[in-house]
Amino acid sequence: MIKKCLNDNWLVYETGKRDNAIKVDVPYDAMLLDEKSEDSVTGVNLGWIVPKDYTYEKSLFVPIEWKEKVNIIYFESVYHKASVFVNGRKAAFQDYGYSGFYVDVTELLKYGEDNEIRVEAINSDQPNSRWYSGTGIYRPVWLYQLPQEHIKINGIKIDTVAISPARISVRVSTTGAGNVAVAIPELAVTGVAIADAYGHATLELECKDAILWSPENPKLYDIKVSFGEDEWTERIGIRTIEYNEKVGFAINGKRVILRGACIHHDNGLLGAAAHDFAEYRKVRLMKENGYNAIRSAHNPCSEAMLRACDEMGVLMMDEYVDCWYIHKTKNDYAGKVEENYKTDLKALVDKDYNHPSVIMYSTGNEVAETSQERGIKFTGEMTNYLHSLDNSRPVSCGVNIFFNFLFSMGFGVYSDKKAEAEVKNSSKKKAVGSEFFNNLAGLLGADFMKFGATLYPCDLKTKGAFANMDFAGYNYGINRYKKDLKKYPKRLILGSETFCSDAYKFYEIAKKEPRIIGDFVWAGMDYLGETGVGAMEYSDYAPDFNHGIGWVSAGSGRVDLTGKSLSEADYTMVAFEQKDIAIGVIPVKYAKKKHSPSAWKMTNAMQSWTWHGCEGMDTTVEVYSRDEEIELLLNGKSLGRKKRKDDCRVKFDVKYEPGELMAIAYDASGNESHRTSLVTAQSDTILVAEPEQKEISADNGLAYIRLRFCDKDGILNPLAREEIEVEVEGGKLLGLGSGCPFYTKSYLSDTCDTYFGEALAIVKPEERGEIRLKAFVAGKSELSAEAKVNVI
Repeated sequence: MIKKCLNDNWLVYETGKRDNAIKVDVPYDAMLLDEKSEDSVTGVNLGWIVPKDYTYEKSLFVPIEWKEKVNIIYFESVYHKASVFVNGRKAAFQDYGYSGFYVDVTELLKYGEDNEIRVEAINSDQPNSRWYSGTGIYRPVWLYQLPQEHIKINGIKIDTVAISPARISVRVSTTGAGNVAVAIPELAVTGVAIADAYGHATLELECKDAILWSPENPKLYDIKVSFGEDEWTERIGIRTIEYNEKVGFAINGKRVILRGACIHHDNGLLGAAAHDFAEYRKVRLMKENGYNAIRSAHNPCSEAMLRACDEMGVLMMDEYVDCWYIHKTKNDYAGKVEENYKTDLKALVDKDYNHPSVIMYSTGNEVAETSQERGIKFTGEMTNYLHSLDNSRPVSCGVNIFFNFLFSMGFGVYSDKKAEAEVKNSSKKKAVGSEFFNNLAGLLGADFMKFGATLYPCDLKTKGAFANMDFAGYNYGINRYKKDLKKYPKRLILGSETFCSDAYKFYEIAKKEPRIIGDFVWAGMDYLGETGVGAMEYSDYAPDFNHGIGWVSAGSGRVDLTGKSLSEADYTMVAFEQKDIAIGVIPVKYAKKKHSPSAWKMTNAMQSWTWHGCEGMDTTVEVYSRDEEIELLLNGKSLGRKKRKDDCRVKFDVKYEPGELMAIAYDASGNESHRTSLVTAQSDTILVAEPEQKEISADNGLAYIRLRFCDKDGILNPLAREEIEVEVEGGKLLGLGSGCPFYTKSYLSDTCDTYFGEALAIVKPEERGEIRLKAFVAGKSELSAEAKVNVI
């Protein structure tokens, strides 16, 4: 098998307007080109964007010798309703915007000539998503060339049979009979099987010297499988998973508590474009912030993300879809799932099967169908079908326990009639469907959903569906854990979507009770769309709190859109015993001012004690620690000691004074165990440009360069705010902006506003050599900076 990249040199244009085509490389998100309007029916879901249909074209020269091969183009995903044309002839249609699909173009190509590959993506059928979807070819494209007799696409399935000693099973599907050879060169292991007339071959290999794959040691091996002239290489990890009421969830016989984060598919300033480097970075950021698992919400993740999880030892719950047969928006995928789920789930399993990081599947998210007899049956059908494709991994589904009950009572039920009426009567707009529930939670707070989940009718509306999955997926149901563990002694509970503030409580329960499998916070990283749902924003950055035009992101990440870790991430790391102590400060300038409401934000504290001009103003300081007692000191003077109670967050009321803010933690014997501090930046502010990596690959690297207002020692000044311009040499500026949930500029601009003193530039290299980025504030020569990144 020969695999060729088809990412370069595409034309993209609004469908029907080819004269306005621009040259791009994919992955490319054409939605970044779309305008915004207060009249957009996408509303808060997509951030008031008016999406258009886009066409992608590529000219591909096909040598005459390719005629002897089987030629298949693989699109990792196109959003959405994608039609593929080869030389003007329609070759394929893919409805779901998150599944990869294969197009056999062997008979459609003109050999020895240039060929036109054209992809038309429809996205004007709005509204069709509850979050920012992107438009077009947002994941990579490949050409597979196979000999006439070959191993079928996704025809290699590898399972770990045993771990002491290690033993694997290799199943291979071919186009006919013949010898199949398997080798793991690093282990000097080989084997041969014979494919029968149906093209089926199976063999087992003992790998007695193998190092097992685990989150702590994610060891991978290349396994080569050949059939005649065809050879494939798969990267595998040898590991077993086990789940039951005694062990909970275990890898290689050792219990693992899932410290998980939900993430959406977008990459912040890049929109939906799934560059390999960006996907790897997102996984790395989650791991650095204490998470050992990711929930791909609410759609299948990219292949690059799976490779990243494999290599970094991060566990993956790959999710199928956000709706089944009840719409959440007018033109979403609801209604297609019952018809397409077998094809879609097979694509999901084929993509995931040989990746050791994938430890479970999820069939859906907050599907109110699970409260109905039809939906309960469908839950079981999908669980059983996934088991028939892959009997080694458990299946779950995220169910909002309280909202399932409210939905069954008629509250917040979506209908096209209601939605269209609200669009026509915007002055009296009332949210419907998911937006209704999000707004309700935002107004009433996190405890509203958690308390509601404890009501008896909620149990009645969920127990049927929970019985039809391996892990009962509780969205915001932590207050049910102890009761349900007693009532349902065989039930394994997964916090499939949770609040940040519940991290400590969850972990304490899970350490004692193995049937609590894990927790997935909403959300690990901020994401585009669902605007403002998780933001605590002030009027200096968001002139209104109605989440109208100008709002771009949810604001609910423990890590913001640019990848900056927030104090909530520190809290979570302490709760999960991944960090000893940290300090967070409510922004002093705004501490007593109103902010936008959110149930998904525990705190808007920051890791800063630099608030020039705020001397004498009151604020709240949060110290995160698991120790018995915390003391807070300001410039050496104690501000008091407090006993920690039933959480790992201790709050102090403080008047701001520049200098050093120190927290000291004491153990049960009164001995100092940990300390940390924040120091005020000096008054002279400079601009610095700091690359996350000083060297990147020319093939798939991206330069992430953080722009910061700080003092000469690198201490951030969060109150410095200016518009920054950038110039780039040796690369293309792909994205520029800040982490602010309210942002009126385009991420495609060469100027940006800062957010609490920071912004981010993302540059794609043009060739080997050097990327040079110059950043400056117009009219202020002292506020300029330069960054260099080596491209190899």
